[in-house]
Amino acid sequence: MKKTITLSSLLFLATGYTSASQPIDFSNINEHFKRYPTAAGAAHGVHWVEGQIIVKPKAGVSKEKLERILQRSNGRSKARMQKIGVHVVEVPEQAEDAVIKALRNNPNIEYAERDQLVALSASAPNDAYYYLQWHLPKIGALTAWDDTAGAGVTVAILDTGVESDHPDLAANMVPGWNSASNNSDTSPVHWHGTGVAGTVAAISNNGMGMSSVAWDANIMPIRVTDRSDGVATSSAIANGIIWAADNGADVINMSYDINISVDNVVKDAAQYLRGLGGVAVAAAGNSSMDYGYADNPYIINVSATTSSDVKAGFSNYGSIVDVAAPGEDIYTLQTNGGYAVALGTSFASPATAGVVALIMSANPYLTPEEVEDVLEQSADDLVAGSNVHPYYGHGRVNAAAAVALAKSYSSVDSQAPVVSILSPQHNATTSGDVLIEISATDNVGVSQVDLFIDSELIGSDLTAPYLFSWDSTQTMDGSVSVVAKAQDTAGNEGSSSAFSLIVDNVPEEEDTTPPSVNIFNPAGGSTVSRTVNISVTAQDNVGIAHMNLLVDDATLCSNVGVETLSCSWNTRKASSGSHQITAIVEDTAGNVVNQVVTVYVATSDTTTKGRGKKK
Repeated sequence: MKKTITLSSLLFLATGYTSASQPIDFSNINEHFKRYPTAAGAAHGVHWVEGQIIVKPKAGVSKEKLERILQRSNGRSKARMQKIGVHVVEVPEQAEDAVIKALRNNPNIEYAERDQLVALSASAPNDAYYYLQWHLPKIGALTAWDDTAGAGVTVAILDTGVESDHPDLAANMVPGWNSASNNSDTSPVHWHGTGVAGTVAAISNNGMGMSSVAWDANIMPIRVTDRSDGVATSSAIANGIIWAADNGADVINMSYDINISVDNVVKDAAQYLRGLGGVAVAAAGNSSMDYGYADNPYIINVSATTSSDVKAGFSNYGSIVDVAAPGEDIYTLQTNGGYAVALGTSFASPATAGVVALIMSANPYLTPEEVEDVLEQSADDLVAGSNVHPYYGHGRVNAAAAVALAKSYSSVDSQAPVVSILSPQHNATTSGDVLIEISATDNVGVSQVDLFIDSELIGSDLTAPYLFSWDSTQTMDGSVSVVAKAQDTAGNEGSSSAFSLIVDNVPEEEDTTPPSVNIFNPAGGSTVSRTVNISVTAQDNVGIAHMNLLVDDATLCSNVGVETLSCSWNTRKASSGSHQITAIVEDTAGNVVNQVVTVYVATSDTTTKGRGKKK
């Protein structure tokens, strides 16, 4: 069985026309549905890559140690996302769940999960003659363009590929990447990616075709699938985010129905993007459901609205939604140089990505967190009195208000992150693999946490929670200094306070030497009478734990932790003849020794004679 995540929207209705002034032909709509069936219903089935999982070891775990861990489950790392420390692991088919369970119980593994298949989330279009591009004046784009149309900003389209030579797009294209097959082929395998790109930055004011939200921005095509149905894997999406982040993307759009509660790897990649100053935007999905997804702090999730400023019937909703944007009857690009009408959160997402590009262009000094704040604070509240609404989040995006707020937004982040070591405790004694948990917070955002042991870098973690696995066997026994340092997106660095751990890996030498013992009074073979003082001394190379003195197998006296013992024996109560005195000594390692001496109690005449008178 395979697990899917769907393209978050859109069903394009291809027109085949290259002029927006011509009517759209829907005569072949039934055939269109045969070719591009709605995927929204499949988005929440159980679909994954067979024989492949995603594994993230804790920071500090060596390559060799991870290989040994994976080998125990017949696993093999086939690819590594170095920037976020995640491995794509090959495992036996049908054993994915068992391997994941075993790895999750390993203290050196931060997480192990399925490599989800993410499908296009499509919705059927309705009005064939709906007049074009209503969404641009709805969000105030014309006013925003008085200040900027997105110049200097690059938007990466993580999708099915983009038709780079489309006449209404070609001049805005920059080189991209195919993260599904690790090559430079970004040509479209499905119309979806071209339509999404057109919504963001189709060329405008050129006397042909259509307009777009940020028509001066650059488009970077990142093809995340080689499948004709548009389905992508979580690993390809995460790799696409990382490649785009490393190659200058300022904004990333993902018109996929991504379940962030499952896809930790996509969340980590989005956090990595933020650490480099970028912003990720994603579609909420088109199942008309609240799936209970938690809000993701590193991805702006977008629901879809209609021309009447209400939630589109197909749009998902809930806590995951940050903002809303037009997503119904959106006129955009089609492959083969054409145009189409589409709908779905797949188009609400790029409309929002376009507004983000306008914000960044208007004020290139904003941090990613400030960009999101501007986007949300400037959005139109569609429900009076609501702060964050499950349908619309902070509201429907307003490009004009966003650009105006961005221009007036000024802040300089000079506050360093606050860093502390949560566990183990200060001066704790440790051995073997030591799990070290770091807390790092910042007024804007933490980009990286580094762990140092005696000034040596152990590892770096780019995503919370910040967990490190340190192999203490590589360090000499004794006290070590532990320091955690965190950097924020503005380059400020914070450091933890003084902290030490005690390393104790070398076992103590086993004590096999027994103690010595000497009963020096009374002497063996002597005859005793009346009250006798019995004295014993003992010595050991480590320490005496216990001494016990017996007469004829009956304990006379004992003591703990001393090297001398003395006690009195009243022989008047003993029978005449021989008696045994035994001293038993045990050291702190459990070694035991004893000494036995024999003494004699003299025969005593206890008869009392009377004093009579002489006769």
